[in-house]
Amino acid sequence: MSKAKLEYIWLDGSKPTQGLRAKTKVVKDFGGTLEECPIWCFDGSSTNQAPGGSSDCLLKPVAILPDPGRMDAFLVMTEVLNADGSIHESNGRATILDDDDDFWFGFEQEYFLWERETNLPLGFPVGGYPAPQGPYYCSVGAKNAFGRELIEEHLDMCIQAGINIEGINAEVATGQWEFQVFAKGAQRAGDEVWLARYLLERTAEKYNLSINWHCKPLGDTDWNGSGMHANFSNTALRTCGSKETYEKICNAFAPRVKEHIAVYGADNHLRLTGKHETQTIDKFSFGVSDRGASIRIPIATVQNGWKGWLEDRRPASNADPYKVAAEIIRTVKSVKI
Repeated sequence: MSKAKLEYIWLDGSKPTQGLRAKTKVVKDFGGTLEECPIWCFDGSSTNQAPGGSSDCLLKPVAILPDPGRMDAFLVMTEVLNADGSIHESNGRATILDDDDDFWFGFEQEYFLWERETNLPLGFPVGGYPAPQGPYYCSVGAKNAFGRELIEEHLDMCIQAGINIEGINAEVATGQWEFQVFAKGAQRAGDEVWLARYLLERTAEKYNLSINWHCKPLGDTDWNGSGMHANFSNTALRTCGSKETYEKICNAFAPRVKEHIAVYGADNHLRLTGKHETQTIDKFSFGVSDRGASIRIPIATVQNGWKGWLEDRRPASNADPYKVAAEIIRTVKSVKI
């Protein structure tokens, strides 16, 4: 009788930034389909999601992928429900209004590899700083690139799992890296970002390193923060061929700055300062190829006759991609085209 390991993964109720949780369920005669994954439960009182006197929460499977590096194992992304089957307040996935998957998202996830003993980014000397920013972005060589073995292993694991990861690169600061995930459908995009984050955290355990998702872990210094730039499109953006339509959609974001910033990650005011390729947190702007704008219109979109996508550069590295996508969809759908 064959057995399989199902790694149930969910988001906890930690505030202001939710964390990943996971536990393994062993099942018999598993065929590898999502429909075979049963709803499971967990102790919500231990994850900031329920009181101790009524602690059961449910895990509803929403996506399944092979679990690389483990025999007869699968990654099962789940969303959290209350014991009665209703949507739990921590469930950002359920807030996405994109039933027809018209919206496509590509998230650029930045993060720092973090030394647990020194509480510094990988590559930082104790008691000081490395050479200033400049040589680390897309760097090659032991002098400037730190943690490549872990990064490459994570990339291979994502590919083996079937996550649509589209690339990796060393970022601007020492010990800072990025991966990119794209999917057609906002919920799927969010699922795959969270699964990629999970695999990164699990891989880093082998190297005794932490992943620092904070958007400005080095505080008020001249080192870049970490973002999760959200590239997005729908049928209108992909096909309109109209500069006016693009400007109309971009302008719809201007009166909703507070609504977006509210779900774009904790402590984002430390990152969105107008420096280091950002617009200030309380202002809104857009422009072609402008990495200092709130929303960048990629030059490829313009060169393709105003058919393509937009990039919201404001989401922080610690933001929930589900909530980011939900808010972007809400704003774009408010535009009458």
